[in-house]
Amino acid sequence: MKKAGEKTALKRSKEEEEEQNQIFNFNRKPADEDKDDDLSDSEDSVYSGLEDSGSDAEGEEGSDDDEEEEEEEDDDDKMKEKTEEEVSEEKKEDEYEHDSSDEEDIRNTVGNIPVEWYKDFPHIGYNLDGKKIYKPIRNKDELDDFLDKMENPEYWRTVHDKQTGSDIVLSDDQVELVNRLQRGQFGDVNFNEYEPMVEFFSSDVMIHPITNRPADKRSFIPSLTEKEKVSKLVHAIKMGWIKPRRVEDDGRGRYYDLWASEDSSILARHRMHLPAPKIPLPGHHESYNPPPEYLFTDEERALWEQQDPGDRKLPFVPRKYSSLRQVPAFSHFIHERFERCLDLYLCPRQRKMRVNVNPEDLIPQLPKPKDLQPFPTTQSLVYRGHSGLVRSISVSPSGQWLASGSDDGSVRFWEVCSSRCMKMVQVGGAVKSVAWNPNPSVCLLAVALDSVVLILSPSLADKQVILSSERLLSAQQEGEEPAEGNGSVVWSEAEGEELNQGVRLKIQHPKAVHQLVWHAKGDYLASVMPDNTSHLQVYIHQLSRRRSQNPFSRNKGLVQCVSFHPTRPYFFVATQRSIRIYNLVKQEMTKKLQANSKWISSMAVHPGGDHVICGSYDCKLSWFDLDLSTKPYKMLRHHKKAVRGVAYHRLYPLFASASDDGSVIVCHGTVYNDLLQNPLIVPVKVLRGHVMTHDLGVLDVTFHPTQPWVFSSGADATIRLFT
Repeated sequence: MKKAGEKTALKRSKEEEEEQNQIFNFNRKPADEDKDDDLSDSEDSVYSGLEDSGSDAEGEEGSDDDEEEEEEEDDDDKMKEKTEEEVSEEKKEDEYEHDSSDEEDIRNTVGNIPVEWYKDFPHIGYNLDGKKIYKPIRNKDELDDFLDKMENPEYWRTVHDKQTGSDIVLSDDQVELVNRLQRGQFGDVNFNEYEPMVEFFSSDVMIHPITNRPADKRSFIPSLTEKEKVSKLVHAIKMGWIKPRRVEDDGRGRYYDLWASEDSSILARHRMHLPAPKIPLPGHHESYNPPPEYLFTDEERALWEQQDPGDRKLPFVPRKYSSLRQVPAFSHFIHERFERCLDLYLCPRQRKMRVNVNPEDLIPQLPKPKDLQPFPTTQSLVYRGHSGLVRSISVSPSGQWLASGSDDGSVRFWEVCSSRCMKMVQVGGAVKSVAWNPNPSVCLLAVALDSVVLILSPSLADKQVILSSERLLSAQQEGEEPAEGNGSVVWSEAEGEELNQGVRLKIQHPKAVHQLVWHAKGDYLASVMPDNTSHLQVYIHQLSRRRSQNPFSRNKGLVQCVSFHPTRPYFFVATQRSIRIYNLVKQEMTKKLQANSKWISSMAVHPGGDHVICGSYDCKLSWFDLDLSTKPYKMLRHHKKAVRGVAYHRLYPLFASASDDGSVIVCHGTVYNDLLQNPLIVPVKVLRGHVMTHDLGVLDVTFHPTQPWVFSSGADATIRLFT
């Protein structure tokens, strides 16, 4: 009966569990029914066989009354096992349903060897059958790679895998991981590198011992062998056989001789070892009875007393005594000993390695000036007549006449060969600039006078040249109508006394004009009016059509000087710190040269057009190679004061610079047609002659058009010719 009661209780608990499973699996009931139908016969037979064997065993032991209860219990066990099997199958299906493995072939077919070994082979590793695995065909050349780089937005995150030979596009998480590793951070974002340290071993002293084992007996009973050893040592110390160490007394302090036994030490053989500085051996002047020539005279003694102690050749005055007994004690003995000890103490402990370089090798090998002739060397003529500063000079294209403008309000025309003043024109104000028309078929001079530009016809040429000049001036007269909106520039013809003096045209500007420069063909004239408050700083005038135009709608900086390119339609504009090159045809800026100077004063363009020099008020002369760089190829600092003017020679490889220090420096500058060969720049001569006046020296410099001569005008109201 007891056994039957246990079986009924077990049956009730199983029924309650089935009811709970039905409640929890209510939503999945249809699927469970389908799965019951799908169970195979083999599974039924396996489970039924196991349960049948169990029932037989129970039948042999139990009575016939309990057989029905056991059969019902077996059926319940079968149902429970079926439900457990269905749950396990659902778990398997869910596991495969959410499988996250990639389908790519990530097996290592190469093995643990470098991939570079397969660099020259068409295959990369072998498969399981031993056959070669060939690399994918990569027929992308550099052009395809460049197009892919331009068109593919994912190119920057594409990586080539050498193991499989395929291109892999990195995800955002992988890119972020790479960035973190490149910044030296940890790969895991959640890793905290500043976590508090965990002390695995506590610093506190433990109360209880590590082991509870009782101490050995020998740990508290004295050893007889040790007692015997100690007694022998005590006896030896008493007898004096063993002497204990003496403790040195450090009360007196320790002193070190830095150079003691330096000859026999290892340091003496060291390459960086410094020997002690030696005192020079005594000479005749330190003798108590020196020769008479070593004794000071009264003048030498007075000079010795006037000198500083550091400048004296001898620290004492030689004296003569009849015997060694009469030599007194040295008065500066203590001071000299102290100086000697100080020298030894402060002696450097390290030898400075000096590079053995011949100083002559550091100087560039330049040709001798004799090999670079001809160039001007001597002052030949002085043109006198002005009473004020001669600010500007200009030579006619033929080289026969020289024009000069001065602060005395006059423009003078000189004959170059005889220094004779051929003509003088009073313009009634300080002349800032004069410029002779470079066209040899006309004879015209432009003069800048305050805010007016005068066009003079000096009549110092053949009749045919004078007629062509008059014909150019009397051409189509459009000056009365302002062109291109520049109504601030007014053209007018000279009348009365001015016409008799040779003034033909007057060009009225809104501001004072500081510089004039002609185009190489002689029809265009550029004028400069430095002013930071306005964009009207540069005007280009066309003489044949009497038109004026402002080429720049806005000027960046204070314009100092301008120049035309000798052959191409380029226009050079120099501001305080840079030179801008404009293309007049395209009407755009092509290059900007950085002068590396504080304030540019003057500029000149090489006749070839590929080189530019500019002088500055901070004593620098910069040579620019336009094909090489926007920075100076060479910086020359030969002058002591501000550079006022620079000039190139039209035919000879010469250029000159004039400065406020009263000198003109002529340099040889050869420019080669080979672009790989740098220009040869050699200073050849310093020309002096001008007198400094009011801290001003040479104000302008220019070359003769055909001869290697140079003209200079200065603040001393003279013009000088150097040949």
